This record gives sequence, structure tokens and C-alpha cells, in this order.
Amino acid sequence: MKPDVLVAYPLMPAFMEELEATYTLHRLDKAEGPARAALMEKAGPLCRAMVVNGHVTVDAAMLDRLPALELAACSSAGFDLMDLPEMTRRGIRLTNTSDALVNEVADMALLLMLAARRRLIEADAYVRSGDWGRQGMFPLTRAGAAKRAGIVGLGNIGQAIAKRCAVLGMEIGYSGRSPKPGVDHAYFPDPVALAGWADVLLVATPGGAATEGLISAEVLKALSPEGTLVNVARGTVVDEPALIAALREGTIASAGLDVYLNEPTPDPDLTALPNVVLYPHHSSGTRETRDRMARMTLDNLAAFYAGKPLLTPVN
Repeated sequence: MKPDVLVAYPLMPAFMEELEATYTLHRLDKAEGPARAALMEKAGPLCRAMVVNGHVTVDAAMLDRLPALELAACSSAGFDLMDLPEMTRRGIRLTNTSDALVNEVADMALLLMLAARRRLIEADAYVRSGDWGRQGMFPLTRAGAAKRAGIVGLGNIGQAIAKRCAVLGMEIGYSGRSPKPGVDHAYFPDPVALAGWADVLLVATPGGAATEGLISAEVLKALSPEGTLVNVARGTVVDEPALIAALREGTIASAGLDVYLNEPTPDPDLTALPNVVLYPHHSSGTRETRDRMARMTLDNLAAFYAGKPLLTPVN
């Protein structure tokens, strides 16, 4: 018999076909209202594993209804809505797909940095509107190369960002909970000190309660009026009202954002600003990366049921 797997969030169609061929699926993602409760009652005692995503809340109440659960195979990198301590306490393993999206997210961080500093969106509109012909040359912008890049969170993504910044001839510094062994970049004990040193502050730290509001008004003030903030982490990491004020008042020059406090409807006061480049939380959104993420999810499931070590364990 095929093992029972709860699907709380689907994979892409081709991978769902493979999942369905290998396991007996219980499609929580398709159930609503009374049908959802009935499905949980049936699947709870059967499913040792579930396929989930960072958009799904996994709390104690949900876990109470899944007494057989041993593995949550998350198809995203983030798992902010999951109660990891409670899962760990219950002996439930979590895997994610961070390793699959490192390069795409790092590429986007660089793209947002350059687009913000060179005012790409404004310059595009300047050409399209005919203002170039009517008003003359676009104003001078700020360079990215040969500047100081401060990276908040030097994990896998942060290190990939650092490599790309180094190619541009940027000097690199970072902050985190502690210095990274074997890393030559300058270490700063907190984001305020890092921002005071940097020209560009790139945020790549995990989300969650521990980093909520980490990029504060004090950090933004330290960054200087010539500075740029880039966030490819989570919207909660940045004090968004403080960021809006900093961009509006010229406390910093610009920002490039892939994530927001309210998604998918960011604050209109933010989206109306001309000195911010916006992307719809889609840094990892390439076909190649989504394929790798789905494959990693399936491979973690396969390893679990084969009694082998998990490929990308979180806890």
C-alpha cells in the first residue's frame, strides 16, 4: 500500500502527478468548511508526513489533529507561520528548500540594489513619456560598484549576495548573532553599527519574532541620506512605517524591496514613493528554481519513508 500523505499546500502540477503516483494523498488544500474538518479527522491518524508551504499556519491546534505526523516537508524556504518549537517538542521533523533558491534570491538582491541606486524605474518612465526629448538628460544617479555593502544575515543567501557584491568591487561587512568562522569580511555587532559603515544595507536574515523590526528607524538614520536599503528577507524584519518616513524625508536615498509587511497588498504610502523599486515577493520565482524546490520536497519525503537521513532538515 502507498503511504498516506497530507497535502496542505500543493506542488506544481508535474510534481503533484509524481506525488500522487507514489503516495495516497489527502488534499487538505482543496477542502473547505465542514469537508476540511472531516478530512482532518480521517487523515490525522493515517498521515505520518505532510507537504506544506510557508503560507500555511501549522500551530498546536493543527498538530493536535495530526497525531501520527512525523514529518512536515515544506516546499518553501520560509516557515514563519509554523510553530517550530512545538513541532520539535512533539518530535515532528521539518524540512525546507532554502538550498534550492539561494542563487535566484541573491541575484534579485543585486538587481534591486542596482535598480534602486540607478533609479531604473524612474528612468524607464522618463524615456517612455518623452521627457528625455523634452527636458534633456536624466539626473545623475548613485553608483553601486566600489561602495560598501552591509549584509544583515550572512547565511547561505547572505554569502551568495556577498560573492556578487565582491564582483562589483564592493567592500563587504555583515552583522549577525556572532562572527562567522573563516569569514574575512568585517563583522559588526548590530545593524546600527553596520548601517553606519555601509552605503547599501542588504537584508537577508530569517523572519520571525526574533528579527521583527530589526531594521528600525535608528538603523535607517545610521544609513545616511546617500544610502540604499534592500530587503529580500521578510517584511516583518523592517519597521515599515519608519522606512516610509525615511524614504519620504530623505533620511535614505532609496530602497529595493521584494517583501512587505502586508502581502499581497503593501501600504499605498510605500508603493506611491518614487524612490523605491518594488518586486512582488518573487525572488525565487523562476521555473528552474520552483522545479528544484519541488524536487527537494519530494526527495525529503522519499528519504523519510526509506528511513534515510533527511536532505534539508531544519530541526
